[in-house]
Amino acid sequence: MDFAIELFLTITALAIVLNIVFKVFEIPSIIGYIVAGVCFTQIYSLTRDESMYMSQIAEFGVVFLMFSIGLEFSFKHLMSMKKDVFFNGFLQVAGTGLILTLIIDQVLSENIKTAIIIGLALSLSSTAIVLKSLNDSGEINRNHGRKVLGILLFQDLAVIPILLMIDIFASTDSTPVNELILHTAISAAIVIVSLIILGKFVINSLFTYVIKANSREIFIATVLFVVIGASFLAHVFGFSYTLGAFIAGMIIAETEYKREIAAGMSSLRDILLGLFFITIGIQIKFDIIANHYGVILLGIIIIMALKAGIVYAILILSTHKRIALKSALSLAQIGEFALAIFALLISKNLINKENAQILIAIVVATMILTPFILKNLNRIANRFESNVEKLEDEVHKVKISPMKNHFVIVGYGRVGQEILLRLRDNGLPYIVAESDLELVDLGKSRGENVHFANMMQKSVIDEFSLRQASVIILTLTNQEKLDIVTNMLNKENLSAKIIVMYSGPYRKVELEGEFGENFIFMKEERMLAGSLLQEALRQKLQS
Repeated sequence: MDFAIELFLTITALAIVLNIVFKVFEIPSIIGYIVAGVCFTQIYSLTRDESMYMSQIAEFGVVFLMFSIGLEFSFKHLMSMKKDVFFNGFLQVAGTGLILTLIIDQVLSENIKTAIIIGLALSLSSTAIVLKSLNDSGEINRNHGRKVLGILLFQDLAVIPILLMIDIFASTDSTPVNELILHTAISAAIVIVSLIILGKFVINSLFTYVIKANSREIFIATVLFVVIGASFLAHVFGFSYTLGAFIAGMIIAETEYKREIAAGMSSLRDILLGLFFITIGIQIKFDIIANHYGVILLGIIIIMALKAGIVYAILILSTHKRIALKSALSLAQIGEFALAIFALLISKNLINKENAQILIAIVVATMILTPFILKNLNRIANRFESNVEKLEDEVHKVKISPMKNHFVIVGYGRVGQEILLRLRDNGLPYIVAESDLELVDLGKSRGENVHFANMMQKSVIDEFSLRQASVIILTLTNQEKLDIVTNMLNKENLSAKIIVMYSGPYRKVELEGEFGENFIFMKEERMLAGSLLQEALRQKLQS
């Protein structure tokens, strides 16, 4: 017990200190966790069982991440993305997997069965790193974020046939392949139907009673039970924990408590994700890197360039150059699931251990590079598309006509678009402020009164006639930006009613104590509840 506490304190201290130092140099926290894992291995030498135990706990960081992503979707939403998920995703996995299989077969001298599995494993990207970065930056709601998410979802589905192939190739019995495939299909149907029934008839009622209990401990415990329970159910039937969590998230997205659930599990999710990245650092073997650094460096360059090139080639046929480029760069790395596949291949004696360590070093290196690429995504894209700066200049030069007794919608995301439609249908004057050029372009293509603006700058007060506005509606999903904008508007003592969209079961109490009487705080589902918002807005206009 004492040794376990010592390990916990050491690894926590390393993570805290390194991330504080890295934050000064604007280095992503993901890198801090990975470096903490590397430093940890220089202090302690864990046994294989201890490392595996830590990795199993850390995997739930990815489980909670996939659950939170699932909360933002429904089955209807997934079907609306079917081209990004099933068409683009299939082409990416199949195309990348085929080419990498041929390369692995020639370079590592593994048998063709093992080469196929390795090629497909390398075609997968990092769900944990990419989605965390896109969520934190708010780019998950942009066009390239949706493209990336669609392909990542298909990659998670592709895990099932990859695991099935490992079982087939390692099997020593005579079970026919068609029986294994049939068994997998039946298992998938049981998992999905079970989760749908539980979500529709049990989960909604369960959370109704939990919310009424008004106990944060019970609420968090219930969230943990739902996420881990759904993951375990999927695992029992032979699927990944992450796939079960994602399906559960999509089902709960249909309930009225999805925002409270998302807020309740966010802290635990981030802590477990941090532990996951620490375990990535622990797997780095410097002796292998020293002996094969040339092969590893060449592998990093070839694989990342190949993966980015294939994604770009797929998307450029149906979308803008900039979106295709940003999506390609976002998916250039190799994913964490490749590490699990390599461990499985080693345990079944399907791969040479030295080759496996070389591949692990390549995977970890690409994951370390990814946060830097994602952080500078716009800067990199701008270098390849010079007209972006011209577009920004043109957007800033657009003269906005003065308005009076109007509605100002801040944010043209999903909620902002819904509110705009209701205002327009009722003939109410409005203007939208949006900082995402892609969304501004989308709004203008629809003929909407959408303009580029950085709401964190005071100049927007005059540009959008905020002092003459009747109602200002904040629909920002980035919590940090929302806090900055809300505080700025509070200091200006505006006469307009200011409606702020918030998330989390306890957030409203905190906010109402800080701001004036003209501030109204609403949860997303209440804001979109039609009659409630519409009546409030009509009363304000009439006054």
